[in-house]
Amino acid sequence: MLTAKGKTSMHREYPEAPIVVVGVVVKRGHEVLLVRRLNEPSRGRWSLPGGMVELGETVREAARREVREECGLQVEPGEVLAVVDNIVRDQADCIRFHYVLIDLLAEYVSGELAAASDIGDARWVRAEELAELDVTEKARQLVQEVLRPLGDEVAQLRSSAQ
Repeated sequence: MLTAKGKTSMHREYPEAPIVVVGVVVKRGHEVLLVRRLNEPSRGRWSLPGGMVELGETVREAARREVREECGLQVEPGEVLAVVDNIVRDQADCIRFHYVLIDLLAEYVSGELAAASDIGDARWVRAEELAELDVTEKARQLVQEVLRPLGDEVAQLRSSAQ
């Protein structure tokens, strides 16, 4: 489908091709940023901030933009943590959603956390708080992976101090 500017518009639901999206694991000390999704897939669940990579935009540029738009924060994206296929089929076995997610690690730089209109809430969480939240499985795995070395480091410091 062509938009008024002559650009191709991709339907998120029942797309004609996979959609490339970025997820951002934003780390601030011993905490990671999570957002509660307002839209499908994963409506109402906690996940990573992120969204579609726009035409002409690099994955890291998309990560910066999405976190700024969704949460009002400046971040510095780093390494790729995972590339995940998220394919959701409807009851008739048609592909309702097909995202190729590129999850990046990013460091918090500045800004005050404020949830934008396309997310229900946003908050910083520690590893021990994950069990209290309805977090998507992939986001839970990535957050635990990112925060685990921090917990291991703290445990080692405590044992060496004794």
